[in-house]
Amino acid sequence: MKGLGTDEDAIISVLGHRSTAQRLDIVKTYKTMFGKDLIAELKSELSGNFSHTVTSLCKSPAERDADELRKAMKGLGTDEGCLIEILCTRSNAELDEICKQFQTRHGKKLEEAIISETSGHLKRLLVSMLQANRPEGNTIDRRKARNDAKALSEAGEKKFGTDESRFNVILCSRSFPQLRATFAEYEKLTGKDIAKSIESEMSGDLKNGFLTIVGCIRSEATQFAKTFYDSMHGLGTNDDSLIRTVVSRCEIDMVQIKQHFEQNYKQPLGKYIKDDTSGDYCKILLTLVGEESYIKK
Repeated sequence: MKGLGTDEDAIISVLGHRSTAQRLDIVKTYKTMFGKDLIAELKSELSGNFSHTVTSLCKSPAERDADELRKAMKGLGTDEGCLIEILCTRSNAELDEICKQFQTRHGKKLEEAIISETSGHLKRLLVSMLQANRPEGNTIDRRKARNDAKALSEAGEKKFGTDESRFNVILCSRSFPQLRATFAEYEKLTGKDIAKSIESEMSGDLKNGFLTIVGCIRSEATQFAKTFYDSMHGLGTNDDSLIRTVVSRCEIDMVQIKQHFEQNYKQPLGKYIKDDTSGDYCKILLTLVGEESYIKK
């Protein structure tokens, strides 16, 4: 970034091939050596989605999520999709850290912000998730699974109107293994898949929230492959969601996500990104997902 112009290829080469820990070390070393904040410098030199991607890479996962949540609730309107995408897919430990970072960086409790910016059953769902209180053991109680499956059936399929609060209680307060057992019992009892029931019984953001939780319980890789697809499919691109998913998953399960993406949507993720984005923004996304061969195609 020194002198005339900026070497975007060098930025992509360095930040696109480092782990989170290494990138955070670069940020610290840069400030130590030059007395300047690297994120601020990058923001002043770069623009648009490329700048957003590069600066996101220079934050810890919790810092990044806290800033994305703040952005989703700032100004007129709320990006409920972002709130669901983050709060319904993170672990207890990750949620605790996001809450700390939100308070530190934005001077307000995340729960208070969510309560003021959302309403109804969606607000209840997001506040429930923010408690970061889901059991994390592997023990399965079969009797409880059967009882919960019956309760879900009575709250949805068998009821005139849906008792969303019963879904909230069960989906937010049971461990993932317990919920997998519950979903199996639900299908035995009703002959329907739980996701199909949620699709038919609910609507809007609440439906998306519950389906996101169910998706993560079954397979995080499949769920995030769907997030990728939704961000690029149809008219326009949801760049915020695309960037968030690339940056948050590139070191976790990108290999599996790419497999599920191609399997479910009949096209490689790299090609989808290549067709939907352009320039340096496209280059850094392809680098992060390990599909650099598409850069030259």
